[in-house]
Amino acid sequence: MKIVVCIKQVPGTNKVEIDETTGVLKRDGAEAKINPYDLYALETALRLKEKTGGTVTAVTMGPDQAIDMMKESYMMGVDDAYIFSDRTFAGADVLATSYTLAQGIKAMGDFDIIVCGKQTTDGDTAQVGPAIAEYLGIPHAAWVSGISDIDGSGIEITQEFVNIRQTARVSLPCLITVEKDIFTPRLPSYRLKEETKDREVHILTFADFADQNKAHYGLKGSATSVERIFPPETAGSQIFLDGTAVQKAGELINILHEKRYI
Repeated sequence: MKIVVCIKQVPGTNKVEIDETTGVLKRDGAEAKINPYDLYALETALRLKEKTGGTVTAVTMGPDQAIDMMKESYMMGVDDAYIFSDRTFAGADVLATSYTLAQGIKAMGDFDIIVCGKQTTDGDTAQVGPAIAEYLGIPHAAWVSGISDIDGSGIEITQEFVNIRQTARVSLPCLITVEKDIFTPRLPSYRLKEETKDREVHILTFADFADQNKAHYGLKGSATSVERIFPPETAGSQIFLDGTAVQKAGELINILHEKRYI
């Protein structure tokens, strides 16, 4: 079985910089890490490989500095890794990012299932996975919290919603986005680090894609633009309560009532 997992680099700090001209997050040289939700997608892909055999290929879109992240995926058990990297892709919103990833996956060849994390910590849209599936013309399922079976024709999943739990079978090839805690992500292996230290990370550029219309990628292919990204402001005021535990508890309740929190 050919399994593809989408992962992304996200800022490793709340201190982010925006290009004032384009309104795009500056990623070159910025501290970065694997998107936490994608660790669950990675683990899911590796579990599927262990159950069915086959290979896991990790893909990402971004600058060449993503090589370190892809090398880390090798340390977890990924068999192959691709970065879709080109200046043409810069400044992409959800729409253009999804299209670029879909084009890159097409360029890689056939697949059976694509696994994505629920969302990213920098964008929080939860739209890229389903949009990739739409561009590829394959079925998809979101909110996947469990997998009960998979064979050559389909995958049986559990989905958690606000008030219900649903089981469904999705035909292959398909795409799923997985919830946090579907599995506990494994840690990188030192043994695999040594075994894969010379393994190549493949780079695909705009020239490798079937669609050669630059208007479909990057800023030109984006329907939206970000005006501002900033960490939430935190209040600096503090209140210290004196007295016994009972007195402080009573005073705290009064404060919460005054602020209409209770």
